[in-house]
Amino acid sequence: MDILALEAKNVNGAETEKKTTQRPKPKAPKKAKRIVYFEVEIVDLKTKEKLLLLDKVEPTSTVLDIKSLFHKSYPKWYPARQSLRLDPKAKSLRDEEILQTLPVGTTASFYFSDLGPQLTWGTVFLTECVGPLIIYLMFYFRLPFIYSPKYDFTSSKNWVVHLACMCHSFHYIKRILETMFVHRISHGTMPLRNIFKNCGYYWCSAAWMAYYINHPLYTPPFYGQQQVNMGLYIFLFCQVGNFSIHVALRNLKLPGSKAKKIPYPTKNPFTWIFWLVSCPNYTYELGSWIGFTVMTQCVPVAFFTLVALIQMTVWARGKHRSYLKEFRDYPTLRSSILPFIL
Repeated sequence: MDILALEAKNVNGAETEKKTTQRPKPKAPKKAKRIVYFEVEIVDLKTKEKLLLLDKVEPTSTVLDIKSLFHKSYPKWYPARQSLRLDPKAKSLRDEEILQTLPVGTTASFYFSDLGPQLTWGTVFLTECVGPLIIYLMFYFRLPFIYSPKYDFTSSKNWVVHLACMCHSFHYIKRILETMFVHRISHGTMPLRNIFKNCGYYWCSAAWMAYYINHPLYTPPFYGQQQVNMGLYIFLFCQVGNFSIHVALRNLKLPGSKAKKIPYPTKNPFTWIFWLVSCPNYTYELGSWIGFTVMTQCVPVAFFTLVALIQMTVWARGKHRSYLKEFRDYPTLRSSILPFIL
């Protein structure tokens, strides 16, 4: 009996060990999700001619991806030069929009239009700033064929003329350096044809004000040195403020990111104006030109400042509306450019 019990015990132990060492059955592999590819047709906006048919486009493709595929078939139309829209009268689609989120079926038609040759915004800003800097200095040094020959390469006896040249040069050198090292430009490109309009405005305005400020018959401001000093203090204060806002806006964006955030004041006192306005960079820019107007008491400068106010108000209101539309918790106390006014 003992032998039989012992054998039964050994058999049961072996079966138990066999069960414990038995590997679990592998799970059946999951069926791969079926990807629904899109068929994209690109049509010329003007002629309605079919330019390209893209087959098996992944649903996660962006508009920029589609532009890149189109560029392979038409090398002269690089992505920045293309405008794609879902309807001939609709707005152009943004590059980051995803195909499967657009109001289209698996067969989508895009209307293409050529935006023309493009320039990067960095190039545009540099061109806009370098021109006024050089043009103003040409009048300051009184190069030939500007004034009467007897004044060629002469220098003004009025200290305010030299001060105005330093302030004007400082302003545009600052803008050039900010374009190169501070600004993170979200917009990609601008049509080449627009640069003539932009540069024409800045360059001609610089020549107009420089002609009168550096003219041999120019007279100092009516209230003398006191008025010059007041204008200088306003100018310098606003230049520092403008730079502070640009740095704050730069720190708000990560490199390469297009995500928008609400700008708030920082520890820098010059940024505290964010509590009252949405675009304090324009506020300080306007203040700089008001200071320059007070300092020089020159009509062309005053006119340039007035035009700048109108243009920057348009830009600021557009930015302000964009903030209100995008952020539900956007501060309601803020104005666009001038606290409690505009």
